[in-house]
Amino acid sequence: MAQKRDYYEVLGVDRTATKEELKKAFRRLARQYHPDVNKDPDASERFKEINEAYEVLSDDKKRALYDRYGHDGVQNGGFGGFSGFEGAGFGSMADIFEEFFGSAFGSRRRRRGPRRGADLRYNLTITFEEAAFGTEKEIEVRRPAVCPTCNGSGAEPGTTPVTCATCRGTGEVRRVQQSILGSFVNVTTCPTCQGTGETIPNLCRTCNGRKQVYENKTLKVRIPPGVDNETQIRLTGEGAPGVNGGPSGHLYVIIHVKEHPYFERRGDDIWLDLQINVAQAALGDEVTVPTLDGEARLVIPPGTESGQVFHLRGKGVPRLDRSGRGADIGRGDQHVLIHVSIPKNLTDEQRQLFQELARTLGKEVIPQREKGILSQLRDALGDVFGL
Repeated sequence: MAQKRDYYEVLGVDRTATKEELKKAFRRLARQYHPDVNKDPDASERFKEINEAYEVLSDDKKRALYDRYGHDGVQNGGFGGFSGFEGAGFGSMADIFEEFFGSAFGSRRRRRGPRRGADLRYNLTITFEEAAFGTEKEIEVRRPAVCPTCNGSGAEPGTTPVTCATCRGTGEVRRVQQSILGSFVNVTTCPTCQGTGETIPNLCRTCNGRKQVYENKTLKVRIPPGVDNETQIRLTGEGAPGVNGGPSGHLYVIIHVKEHPYFERRGDDIWLDLQINVAQAALGDEVTVPTLDGEARLVIPPGTESGQVFHLRGKGVPRLDRSGRGADIGRGDQHVLIHVSIPKNLTDEQRQLFQELARTLGKEVIPQREKGILSQLRDALGDVFGL
C-alpha cells in the first residue's frame, strides 16, 4: 500500500496556514483536479486526496490530532492528552471499551457497519437574470456508483471475498508495546484489507475490486429566485453511494453568477450608474433606464447634480425564500446613481452657446465649507433610505 502523503503537502501550504489560506488552497486545487474538468486518469484520486486533506485540516480537533499523531491520530482518535473522551476522538462507550480493553465489537463495528457516502460538489454558472428570477437547469454529473457487475462486493461474479488472514476479519492489527507505565496496546487499521476484514482473491473485472465505478448522470436543478454567488443547493442522495448498505451522500450545487453589463448587486438591491449631460442636469428631463423587468421611465428634475441617487421601488432582486415554501416575500429596490457628463470637445456652435450662458451667469465664485464625514454619511443614508 502506498504511504499517504502529508496533508499539508497535499494542499501545498505551511503547517502554520490559517483557515482562510487552507480554504483558498483547497478551492484552487479542487477546481484544477475536479473529474468534470480534468480528464487525466489520476485526477479522480488526486481530487479525493485533496478533499480528505481539507476535511481534516479544516476541523480544529482533527487538525490538532493530526499535528500530534499524524495519520494514525486521525484514524484512531489519538492517544495523547486525555482531556475528555469526546475530545480524544471517541464517539460512544463501545469505542472506549474497544480502545482500552480490546472488546470485539467497538471499532470493528464502525468500520464494517453502514456508512453514508461522500458528499460531492458541482459548480454551476448562471446569468444575472437567472439568479434574480430563478430557473431550472440540467447538469451532467460524473460521480461514483455501485459497480453493476459485482453489486459492490468487489469480487468477480461467482466468487466471494474471504476473511483477511492478517487481522482474521477484525479489520485491525494490535501490537503490545512496553513503557514505564506498563503494557500499551497500539491498535491500527489492518494494512492488508484496509480495515474491511476481507480480501478479494478474484477481483471484479469491471471495477478491479474497488466496488465502485464512475457514471455520468443527468440531473435537474431547480434554482429559486434571489440566489447569489456561492449559494449552495443540496440534491439529497445524489452524492457518492454509501458503504456497507449506508445511504448515499448529497450533491451540493454551488452557484456562480455572471456579472451584468449594467447592474451591480448589493444584497437584494441593484445599482445602476446613469450618465446625463449638463443640459439634462440643468433643465431636467424624462429618460428611460434599464431594469430587470425591461425599460422604465425616470424623471430627472431640474438642477440635478452628480452623485444624486434616484430610487425605483420594487425593481430589485426578489428576496430569497429560505423557508422552502415558495412564498412571495417581496423584492429589493433599484438605485440609479447620476453622473453629469462635462463635454470636452465642443463644436463652434456649442462653444458659442456656452459663452452666452457664461455671460448671463457671471464669474462670481462662492466658497463653501467642505462637509464633514458625518454630514456626508447622513446625506448618503438619506439618498438610499429616503430620509
